[in-house]
Amino acid sequence: MAASISADPVHVRMSRNEWVAVLLGALLVVCAAHLGFGGITPTEGWGFATGGVCVWLVVRQHVWNWPVGLVNNVFFGVLFWRTQLYADMGLQAVYFALGVYGWANWLYGGVNRTELRITRTSRGEWLMLALFVPAGTWALRFVLIEVNGAAPFWDALTTMLSLAAQYLLSRKRLENWAFWIAADVIYVPLYLSRGLALTALLYAVFLGMCLVGVRAWWRSFQQYCDQT
Repeated sequence: MAASISADPVHVRMSRNEWVAVLLGALLVVCAAHLGFGGITPTEGWGFATGGVCVWLVVRQHVWNWPVGLVNNVFFGVLFWRTQLYADMGLQAVYFALGVYGWANWLYGGVNRTELRITRTSRGEWLMLALFVPAGTWALRFVLIEVNGAAPFWDALTTMLSLAAQYLLSRKRLENWAFWIAADVIYVPLYLSRGLALTALLYAVFLGMCLVGVRAWWRSFQQYCDQT
């Protein structure tokens, strides 16, 4: 089920079959959760469904990833609060704020308030992230120890990696995928250790989607470079 990229790489058109497949998959997960299949809670089911749809829309560069992502932040905020992953819970609030910014930026952040194109991360941004991720991880770890977090170091590290990734995504930087991949590799065993099997599976799916996303965004970026 291929989706086409028009002559302008900013715009990605998803086919009707692709929309049906994505939404049907999400609906099946939600129904299974509400029926109690496999011990999945409704909150975890909705988090899985909205998260999967959101990431696929990001892969396809579709601007509707942002409102779906905002809904996903609410469900995961509740889920992480219940499982004492407090950094991840707080992360959802920051995601929400960055999601509002990213939505507006993708629509109007380009030249003359046009839609934003994929670009590379600047040297200044790399320097900022090189300082932010380790320093933030170190500081947040101590906070999580004080509040009796479940996995202070790993929770702090994934939080910082995810914040870096979300910032780059809101700027439509190609390298956002590298940070998502690094975070997802840690998230899968972390959530398994907290008994969140479905969420761990979701992040394994996210990891696969990230690999697809790198390829799709790189092709779109190269296409634009060839035209300019």
